[in-house]
Amino acid sequence: MKKKTMRILLCVMMMAVMISVSAVSAFAAGDVAGAIENTWNTAQAQIKTVVNNVVFPVVDMILAILFFVKVGTSYFEYRKHGQFEFAAPCILFACLIFTLTAPLYIWTIL
Repeated sequence: MKKKTMRILLCVMMMAVMISVSAVSAFAAGDVAGAIENTWNTAQAQIKTVVNNVVFPVVDMILAILFFVKVGTSYFEYRKHGQFEFAAPCILFACLIFTLTAPLYIWTIL
């Protein structure tokens, strides 16, 4: 029993030593907000180009595909049950309009 307690205590102490050795505190030297702002200002044009030319078109394409698939499935459900469900196609259409027009105003918000 005593050996088991000593062994557990030794393992706990060893873990505490390992955690204290590997946990290094990092202190910011200087103006962190200014550094982040300068980094943003230098990379802003590249980020805008990538987002406007890659990210928004990919999101638009995915939403357009989902919209047309949902309209198709809603039509088939209408033919089967006689009731057209408008909620999902309307939500997808609103999201598609939002992402199509987002490059016009998103950068003034940010």
